[in-house]
Amino acid sequence: MCCSCVSSGPKYGTTNLFSRERSQVNRVQLRFLSVADNVGLARVTAAALAGQANFSLNDIEEIKVAVSEAVSNAVIHAYRGRPDGWIQVDLELDSTGITIDVEDWGVGIKDIEQAREPAYSEDPERMGLGFVFMESFMHGFDVESTLGKGTRVHMRRFVTLSGELSRDAQ
Repeated sequence: MCCSCVSSGPKYGTTNLFSRERSQVNRVQLRFLSVADNVGLARVTAAALAGQANFSLNDIEEIKVAVSEAVSNAVIHAYRGRPDGWIQVDLELDSTGITIDVEDWGVGIKDIEQAREPAYSEDPERMGLGFVFMESFMHGFDVESTLGKGTRVHMRRFVTLSGELSRDAQ
């Protein structure tokens, strides 16, 4: 007899874990120190979660880039390179797509509109394209920041069908 790998609980009920039907919401939360090595952790987690939906490989690559940029910004700018600050990544997958929030409790962004301009960076060593990549690769993008309290980047990518947004997402 084969193992059916069944999970039960109040949130999801009884579900065959190998089923391709993903009507439930799946959530993952990461919390890690502002260390550059953790950018990869956030990337692969986002890719693994997106892989549970009908995203194309190109979609998943773009999601990974957006997550990398958001987390890299937090590592580099939020704590000014200090490795002792916390970054939290909340990911939620549902039948229409994936929502990703990247939050830090660092210095905040003085002028969000200016920071979102292509090629703008307070550091001359940087290209200043992080927000541009995030905004172009995701269907929804927003930044909230308070000086001295931190920043939250909110991103949404819908599952597409043949290049069109799914009916549920419209």
